[in-house]
Amino acid sequence: MSDITIRKAAVIGAGTMGSGIAAHLANAGLDVVLLDLDADVARGGIIRQLRAGGFMQAEFAERVIPVSTGADLALLEDADWIVEAVAERIDIKQALFTAIETVRKPGAIVSSNTSTIPLHALIEGSSEDFAANFLITHFFNPPRHMRLLELVTGPRTAPAAIGRISRFVDERLGKGVVPCKDTPGFIGNRIGCYWLAVGLDEAIRSGIPVEVADAAIGKVFGFPKTGILGLYDLIGNDLMPQLIRSLQGALPKTDAVQSVEAEPALLHDMLAKGLTGRKGGGGFYRRSADRKSTEVIDLTTGDYRPQEPATSDSLEAAKGDARALLSHPGQAGRYARAVLSRTLAYSASLVPEIADRPDLVDEAMRLGYGWKYGPFEMIDRIGAQWFADALSVDGVPVSALLADAAGAGGFYRIVGGQREVLAPDQGKSGYVPVPIADGVISLAAIRLRAKPVSTDDAASLWDIGDGVGLLEFHTKMNSFSPALLEAVVRAVKQVPQHFKALVIGNEGPVFSAGADLSAVLAMSASGDADGIDAFAHAGLTAFDALRDAPFPVVGAGFGAALGGGCEVLLHCHAVVADAEIGIGLVEPRVGLLPGWGGLTELMVRLQERFDDPAKAASAALRTVLNAATSAGAYDARAKGFLRPTDGIAMNRDRLIAAAKALALALVPGFTAAARTPIALPDGVVLDEVLADMAASLAPHDIRIGRAIAAVLTGPATVTQAELSARAAAAFTELALTQASRERIDHMLRTGKPLRN
Repeated sequence: MSDITIRKAAVIGAGTMGSGIAAHLANAGLDVVLLDLDADVARGGIIRQLRAGGFMQAEFAERVIPVSTGADLALLEDADWIVEAVAERIDIKQALFTAIETVRKPGAIVSSNTSTIPLHALIEGSSEDFAANFLITHFFNPPRHMRLLELVTGPRTAPAAIGRISRFVDERLGKGVVPCKDTPGFIGNRIGCYWLAVGLDEAIRSGIPVEVADAAIGKVFGFPKTGILGLYDLIGNDLMPQLIRSLQGALPKTDAVQSVEAEPALLHDMLAKGLTGRKGGGGFYRRSADRKSTEVIDLTTGDYRPQEPATSDSLEAAKGDARALLSHPGQAGRYARAVLSRTLAYSASLVPEIADRPDLVDEAMRLGYGWKYGPFEMIDRIGAQWFADALSVDGVPVSALLADAAGAGGFYRIVGGQREVLAPDQGKSGYVPVPIADGVISLAAIRLRAKPVSTDDAASLWDIGDGVGLLEFHTKMNSFSPALLEAVVRAVKQVPQHFKALVIGNEGPVFSAGADLSAVLAMSASGDADGIDAFAHAGLTAFDALRDAPFPVVGAGFGAALGGGCEVLLHCHAVVADAEIGIGLVEPRVGLLPGWGGLTELMVRLQERFDDPAKAASAALRTVLNAATSAGAYDARAKGFLRPTDGIAMNRDRLIAAAKALALALVPGFTAAARTPIALPDGVVLDEVLADMAASLAPHDIRIGRAIAAVLTGPATVTQAELSARAAAAFTELALTQASRERIDHMLRTGKPLRN
């Protein structure tokens, strides 16, 4: 259960981080006092977050009160949590903490967002109650979206305070809480800044083309698609030297961070020209003068040239295999080996200095820097013994922990259905269980210890306990192929034999990207109208089976739930959505309309909201034709994709457990809601909507809009089945057009919509 004793918070410092933290505390439902030297500065911080999307809903900004530290410090007296986010100067922070001590109530938690000043220095001379309730809570920017929260405690910190803030940050703020040692840069920036600096250092040294460098340190290893130089531009080329110098000033002369140049000559020259990255006039990448193409900087000359495809003998020969790339003698292979050798060897040398176990380091890098695999997971994927041998060949020191992992077969192993990690303990290494947070249901962990009730290439039905099953999709991007639609129907038939409720969810990168467009394109290209019609009705049959099931069906939606992915959630009896879900009926982007009952279910919701057929149908037409996608779960409620009664989970790791709890709550006396008739307007109303939208529509959008309008036009009332049948027929008709084929083909090839 969440610790509800944190109801009011205060944030001191209304800069980018402070105002972002305040906004996210408001997202969690707290009343927040935001303080700065001047109330107008604090007010400006709120405005900045409204513009930057720091608030999940604009009205949440009303929960934040802007005040000044000079006149309004007494407002801290009833705060349960006080967050300091002022300048990184210890004298300023210590003076502020002295002032806070005069007004804070006993037991109130105080934390600092610092990443450079040791905890023991911050609380020097403070009272016992202050020290017992003081921690470092290091958020990553932007606080709403970045999931990592590095938590640093000291010997004087009370266990109750640690537990209280950990639970709150996990459950209410949705963060992955990683306990760190009180060392410079903690985990994320200690390794991340070194990785970035090494990447730039090796790129300049080798003269490798920018686009090849970023491709080499990219998808093959699970790094962000920006690559290193693109990430420099994103973070800010002016900020990176400051971060690295800060680490160098705080770490011993023997630390590997001292081996990199914080501001190489090339970067110095770029900054002198104002090339600070995306926020400035460009960086390693920039838009051309006509804004029609991208240019990259030549690392040897410092001049810009047109960006070219990232072609390389090494990348082509490796074919996506990490070890093959590291072994290749070509330029990209040598670059990848140099960067990975230094980065991963450094990471392996830092445990237990920065964290007690390798899995904590891995989690910090996944959540804070967007790595798909943490450094120790990456070593295991490459092969711990192979990597240690490669380091020896290259003359790079092998840490004792890495040597132990090489001898043991890796940092991770599975024993008795339990994942274990190799961790140091008093000079020795041994395997210990990787813990799962209380209340979290992990499909990955279930897979290690159990077999599914049923499974095929498209989906699996799992037992998640207490009489609840879970249907997991595992097609590419969890898209709905004919096989997946069949699996949905099969699961509905199987559930009563094994369970009393069903959750639909998974742990993939997206909930579902929608229909299998390649199948639709193939049928359209061959003129297979019967095949497309059968596909449309297969989706209707599958989703209607969920809608009319005699047991509760709860969707656990997250990430992208688009097109058919949105439609399946619309058919669930209830949904628990991740707070950052992007959900929408986006079929017009590929020349189609929702053909699996999504229009019907959206109309049901909008009819309840407006109690006016014209307003409901007009809203549905605008929402679908605009391919509107929600900017989070609260926005999804506003758009009608989620009900007011549907749940919102701030922490995606807790999504399946929350959906299971809701499913169980629905079991007593459950009966699927009766299907009520839908009232529709005459055609004039929707013609007016299309006329109003015409200026923003491409030619094929107009045809799609007319098709949607025809589906939503009276007679006065229709059954839900009749409305869904209309939509399915319109889906088939649109899918057979050349313009829709062009849109589908373009989306499959480029990942971007075509306006034709």
